[in-house]
Amino acid sequence: MRAPVSWLRELVDIPAGQSSRDIAARLIRAGLEVETLETIGGGVAGALYVGKVLQIDELTEFKKPIRWCQVDVGVAGGGVRGIICGAQNFVVGDIVVVALPGTVLPGGFKISSRETYGHTSAGMICSERELALSEEHDGIMVLPAGTPGAEAGPMIGLGEEVLDIAVTPDRGYALSLRGIARELAISYGVPFLDPGLKVAELAAPGANAVPAQCGSEDFAACALFTLRTIVGFDPKAPAPQWMKQRLTAAGMRPVSLAVDVTNYVMLELGQPLHAFDLDKLTGEVRAGWAKPGSTFETLDHVTRKLGPEDLVILDDAGIIGLAGTMGGLDSEIDADTTNIAIEAAHFAANVVARMSRRHKLSSEASRRFERGVDRTLAPYASALAAALLIEYGGGQYVGMTAVEAPYEPGVIKMAAVEPGAVAGLPIADDTVITLLEAVGCEVLSSGGQLAVTPPPWRTDLTDSADLVEEVVRLVGYDLLPATLPIAAAGHGLSKAQRLRRRIGMVLAARGSVEVLSYPFVGESELADLQLPEGDIRRSKVRLANPLSDEQPFLRASLLPGLLATVRRNAGRGLSGLSIFELGSVFQGECVGTAPRPSVLMRPSAEEWLALTGLLPSQPVHLGVILAGEREAAGWWGPAQDHGFQDAIQLVQVIADTVGALITIEQLSDPVFHPGRCAAIKCLGGSIGVVGELHPRVIQAWSLPGRSSALELDLDAIIAAAPDLRSAPEVSVHPVAKEDLAVVVADAVTVAAVTQALRAGAGDLLESIRLFDIYRGPQVPAGHCSMAFALRFRAPDRTLAADETAIARQGAIDRAAAECGAVIRGT
Repeated sequence: MRAPVSWLRELVDIPAGQSSRDIAARLIRAGLEVETLETIGGGVAGALYVGKVLQIDELTEFKKPIRWCQVDVGVAGGGVRGIICGAQNFVVGDIVVVALPGTVLPGGFKISSRETYGHTSAGMICSERELALSEEHDGIMVLPAGTPGAEAGPMIGLGEEVLDIAVTPDRGYALSLRGIARELAISYGVPFLDPGLKVAELAAPGANAVPAQCGSEDFAACALFTLRTIVGFDPKAPAPQWMKQRLTAAGMRPVSLAVDVTNYVMLELGQPLHAFDLDKLTGEVRAGWAKPGSTFETLDHVTRKLGPEDLVILDDAGIIGLAGTMGGLDSEIDADTTNIAIEAAHFAANVVARMSRRHKLSSEASRRFERGVDRTLAPYASALAAALLIEYGGGQYVGMTAVEAPYEPGVIKMAAVEPGAVAGLPIADDTVITLLEAVGCEVLSSGGQLAVTPPPWRTDLTDSADLVEEVVRLVGYDLLPATLPIAAAGHGLSKAQRLRRRIGMVLAARGSVEVLSYPFVGESELADLQLPEGDIRRSKVRLANPLSDEQPFLRASLLPGLLATVRRNAGRGLSGLSIFELGSVFQGECVGTAPRPSVLMRPSAEEWLALTGLLPSQPVHLGVILAGEREAAGWWGPAQDHGFQDAIQLVQVIADTVGALITIEQLSDPVFHPGRCAAIKCLGGSIGVVGELHPRVIQAWSLPGRSSALELDLDAIIAAAPDLRSAPEVSVHPVAKEDLAVVVADAVTVAAVTQALRAGAGDLLESIRLFDIYRGPQVPAGHCSMAFALRFRAPDRTLAADETAIARQGAIDRAAAECGAVIRGT
């Protein structure tokens, strides 16, 4: 919400000497989020003058329309100036805004006299966009009146200071100057004359005047509907300059008098209005529900399919508007409209919010209705709009028709001491009552108990907790005592938390960067991963209200988010990437109907079990992507790229970090390259996959060639980790080194041979390491030679040669039995 400071000063008597920054600070202290304080045209340095166009010569010898203009800028501006201009929206006699040489416009553009199109242009006739007043650039600014040579800045709103306020959903009243001004009045302790309670003076309609009729088919959805009728309006009457300036400063584009007036009243009071062309209406205008299968073309030229859940505005001919959202193309006012019907109504917030989201149609009106609009404001707002239309556009007021459901504001009971007790500081009963009354509440006090009736514009005040919040925020959050909570002794991080942090630190120490990606995916991402139907990583837990229709599911794998991050960074020129993410995935489905526990107490054990039983499995996974260069090129040699071996090494590092025993076994996976993919197993079960990504996946995601990835179930590997890890025993006795090379069939994996050798060697084996694989003429076709370095050591003695020989032979025998291995050269 953009709030011009001069408008606020008109609504509330702000003490003299208070700057716009002081006003912003007051609003922030009251709980409103003031994001910026902006000065309209703040980039202009130097004077702008009012000029009158005396002569226009059309220069037709150029490819585009060019005009050589003689403009009178008065004595102050140096008399008549010759200026080149390409705009076509002005004529001789028009009043314009002129920047003379030496003036600097927003963006650092300095005006100077220069030769162009065969003439010396001594200035510039300005448009709104060139002065940073708005994005309007269809032509130059034409003022309704002005004296040549006068300063143009004040006439066009230059220098106006504007507060940009982020309005949270519970503070819908702040989407109006009226609501913001009330907060300032409370903050400064000055009286507030509510503009929403002023009744605009309208001439009494004639005895025979018959206004347009209105109605409501469902008072639960539309509790108040009013329609005011004006005839004989001049459609060519312009909006006053002051109104255009305020609308522009508030971020709205001036359109026409009728549209500008409805927007102006909405900004000032917070009540959305809609103006219909009365001659395009048929019969009674009413709020009602759309019929199934009906269609309607809105003002944005989109034909929308409607259903019985859509609240619409109807006449006897059909639908003429989406209630509280947008009007229809067939009933809009135009350049020939002389008879106007002004609709002002109160629509249920939930109805408008659901309809706006269903049609992906957010408007200034829907933003206000879905946050809550003053229940009683509609007739006051429409009266003000009618008075402004008649004042500036002429016409005759015919009258108003209205229908309304009974209005009974609720009463909230609260102890007067409750705000102080919640805040932890003394707040006198009289202070509580005074602050609530300043907000607009009616308060009855009896024996320390308060009966509070919230005002109709504060739809967010529904129980005592809301009243406590109002009192505390107006007293000042900065006055609340700060008390640090005391942690219970003996509690710290859990085992899982410790190990997750340790894994993150180890990966970071090895050069990986942790990222956080959105947990949302769509069909396209799943298809690009080459995942077949039925794969657990293709689980589709659909969100009820997704941020984007293109990503309506929760992720079942970390890879889509990581791959998107690599693609984005590689596209920006990064030649080497090593990133990881620790996060939850959502696998399975949500089935069944959720119970609705009472809000007055915690759910029972049965309710909690039923609720958690509906949820999909949500394990914490670790995902890593290695792409591009591992080491950049330099004087030391050429660049070294990441390989899938690096990813496999990371898996072993992670397992060593937590103390879990894992095995790596060959695997076929559609996401990964055939032959360069392995399953990560722990305690006999698969907990992840690692390897080089499939070429089709790399192509679909536009990744660097030979990119590798791993994803493992972090919860599973942490569960396999010991609760306590003892320090390793370091033997002081010498190591016995044995190297052996075995020949096995190509189909036998390194992991299988390693496991067999380790099991056969027994407890004396300290370590085993593969250091060579050979394929060539010295081994049979279809076979390969694997060379291992075995290290034996005893904790309490030096090993004898026969002990080492027996252990070595045991390893060979086990590998021969399980893998068909034979010693190379035999």
